[in-house]
Amino acid sequence: MNAVREVTAAPQPVRLKFEIGARTLLAVRRSLVRVPLTLAEARSGLVPALPALDRSADGYLVTSLPADRIAALAAGAGGMLAFVRQRYTRYHLDFAGDYDGWFASLSSNARQGLRRKAKRIAAASGGALDVRRFRTAEELAAFHPIARAISATTYQERLLDSGLPEGPEFVDTMLRRAAADQVRAWLLYIAGSPAAYLYCPIEGDTVIYAHVGHDPKSNDWSPGAVLQLEAMQDLFGERRFAAFDFTEGEGQHKRQFATGGVACVDLLLLRPTLANRAVMTALAAFDASVAAAKRVVQGAGLAGFAKRLRRGS
Repeated sequence: MNAVREVTAAPQPVRLKFEIGARTLLAVRRSLVRVPLTLAEARSGLVPALPALDRSADGYLVTSLPADRIAALAAGAGGMLAFVRQRYTRYHLDFAGDYDGWFASLSSNARQGLRRKAKRIAAASGGALDVRRFRTAEELAAFHPIARAISATTYQERLLDSGLPEGPEFVDTMLRRAAADQVRAWLLYIAGSPAAYLYCPIEGDTVIYAHVGHDPKSNDWSPGAVLQLEAMQDLFGERRFAAFDFTEGEGQHKRQFATGGVACVDLLLLRPTLANRAVMTALAAFDASVAAAKRVVQGAGLAGFAKRLRRGS
């Protein structure tokens, strides 16, 4: 087994969710050691080394594991039960070349749509886009409360519990990162009101898509896409970074902006106890029934209902 890096972590309580889209119907808690792979590790194709497992832990949760490495990791896990929780592409954008070349590589429909959205927002804002950029500790201290106010209105926070954190620990980390020039952030205003935010920490030469959101009242303006485009132009212009990591999960904007991706899974590895076997059996049956229901709905041509089913609304 080729080890990417050593991971040492105490087990954490993790909710294994029975969910439809963003709606959680039931959750079972397990004590798991998280083994998150970075973008570089996922792109390397190597198998991560699993740390020793504490007696109190039920197993591991390995995220962004390349899909073709499942068998190799499971084989080296000492008879643990392996279960794929989700499959997705870990998208990334390589900052090779320049912004104009990257933008030209997008489809004509994407380019026209982004230009149209940007012009519409600019027209509502006095003729120019009102994008505000944040980099220093002083600037990030001003950014945070405004972005938090936007985040509180978003579905990411209300449904996914993944809004911009507000606690002192996050703020302290943010300010330390800013002091070390390891964070970038942006706000987009429409007609003088904050409408969208983007917060990106930096690890080495990789910019990480950590927290993003927009006020749902501005949905029709597509402010997130416009702000993302402005951020990309800034990052290309710095000529400092190698890649933008869109992290786990799918999304149209990720596919649209990415220059590549790695087929990944989030893999559960659980001790082969009766309780863990029961949990895995229940999860597998539930996931299969949800997938079958989606196929039936889509096959019947009920596209709108299928979309609501995916979103859990």
